[in-house]
Amino acid sequence: MTEGRTPCIILLSGGLDSTACVHYCLDQGLDVEGIFVDYGQKAGEKELSSARSIASHYGIKFLGCECTIPQGHGQGEIVGRNAFLVFAALLARPAFRGIICLGIHSGVPYYDCSKVFSRDVNRLLEGYTGGQVALDTPFLKWDKRMILEYCKDNDVPVGLTYSCEVGSDPPCGRCTSCRDRRALDVG
Repeated sequence: MTEGRTPCIILLSGGLDSTACVHYCLDQGLDVEGIFVDYGQKAGEKELSSARSIASHYGIKFLGCECTIPQGHGQGEIVGRNAFLVFAALLARPAFRGIICLGIHSGVPYYDCSKVFSRDVNRLLEGYTGGQVALDTPFLKWDKRMILEYCKDNDVPVGLTYSCEVGSDPPCGRCTSCRDRRALDVG
């Protein structure tokens, strides 16, 4: 931890949103570290590689965690995922005091990408940590295009990111994440 700077854990998936969060939080002067959680997602290996590359690019500490769940995960919404990621970070770093940052954004209908979710998780974090840990969702009011524009305007290394729910190389081009990247003209 850097003296005098607020500690911040970024839930670093290796995708565009979490990569933008790394840049944003560093720009805010926070003491940033990345945590990647492999929860059995098909793209886990590719996402982990991307997350490591992003952490290296920014020179931040990085921790990879694994939680094996017997069933695989399909495409689209994974119910409970974002709450699981926040609390996995808390479990991985039990002495942590500061901000946990999640790159959720507007434009999707999922509860765990909403203001209510952010409020609810902050209420739980308050209870578990006595107010010593808070969830920050800096892009909650932004849509995906706004995040991409932020990345372009700030030289965020979009080329290091990976987003394909299938986990193929090259990306499948058909899943929701691939269609989103194509619609935004992200390479």
